Amino acid sequence: MLGGMNHYLKPYYGQFTLTGDLGLDVTAVLTHHHLPKVAEHVARVAQEARQLASRFGADPDQAETAAWLHDISAVIPNPARVDLCAAFNIPVLPGEAAFPMILHQKLSTVVAQEVFGVTETAVLSAIGCHTTLKAGASLLDKIVFVADKIQWDQPGEPPYWGELVTAVARSIDDACRVYLNHLWQQRDTLRFVHPWFVAAREELA
Repeated sequence: MLGGMNHYLKPYYGQFTLTGDLGLDVTAVLTHHHLPKVAEHVARVAQEARQLASRFGADPDQAETAAWLHDISAVIPNPARVDLCAAFNIPVLPGEAAFPMILHQKLSTVVAQEVFGVTETAVLSAIGCHTTLKAGASLLDKIVFVADKIQWDQPGEPPYWGELVTAVARSIDDACRVYLNHLWQQRDTLRFVHPWFVAAREELA
């Protein structure tokens, strides 16, 4: 890919040459790492995020870029994620260390910067909170968060889907509330109740 790529990321991304077509490049990386379902998911989220951005008055290009890259760190195995965060000075909460799957949102921002050359703060922010949201979330943050939930990455239809789609017809905040409340109702079954999601829910309540 890039001659000056950080050596911590080379094992996962070093074998690729970027074409400049973000969709093609992300799909190539995820497919190479045997993650075709993730590749399909991010393609759907990119399309959804672009449509939501157009509807709610955010930048469609920024929304699409963030959506294409939101799961790009899925190729990094869970056991390597805490160490990789340390290498890039990313703060890790104890609950995140115990459940490193959740770190993919933070690590995807690093990959977006280091590998794909993304410099826009708004885009990096949306990538970095797409799973949990956060307090003080921007419109772009909320759009990528909701697009990710509408285009679920699991088989079948999610239990919140009908309510979410109804809510997004009203406002992006209503849509965020639907998913955050769904998560809150499931909190006793979650591996880790992330404080970002709790803070986002309280702020939007």
